[in-house]
Amino acid sequence: MAAESSFDIVSRVDLQEVDNAVNQVKKEVLGRYDFKGSSCTVTLNRKENKLELSSDNKMRHAALLEILKQRLAKRGISLKSLTFDEETVGIDGSVKQSASLKMGIPTEAAKLITKDIRDSGIKVHAQIQDSQVRVAGKDKDELQKAIHLVKGKEYEVPLQFTNYR
Repeated sequence: MAAESSFDIVSRVDLQEVDNAVNQVKKEVLGRYDFKGSSCTVTLNRKENKLELSSDNKMRHAALLEILKQRLAKRGISLKSLTFDEETVGIDGSVKQSASLKMGIPTEAAKLITKDIRDSGIKVHAQIQDSQVRVAGKDKDELQKAIHLVKGKEYEVPLQFTNYR
């Protein structure tokens, strides 16, 4: 009897890469002419998994946000893993905004993933385990089919495949 193989579907954000992207944004803001004399900042709160953006006005805020998105994309961080809050405009015209980093697969998305796998007819079984989905089956080819199925669909969070054994 063949041993059962499995893999996990997870959604994780590499905080070190986010930190590197934030540092690149800070360096670019210091060197760009359109940010001269401004007090635009981006900070990463690792404990709360949040990014905090603040800028002098809406125009600089839009530019700062665009730079941040570009740097995160270059670092391999999916923009799906960010949830931006509403912009807060101060009396002096300054703009503040925070963005939360999504860690783990939400329950609704996990249910949708398991339903898609189950409805596909692939001979594997998927189960939700906390904030990840474990897919197990006897045939490794069937597991590969499940990976390709999930990769081919769009979900609300970026997905990675780990612990393939």
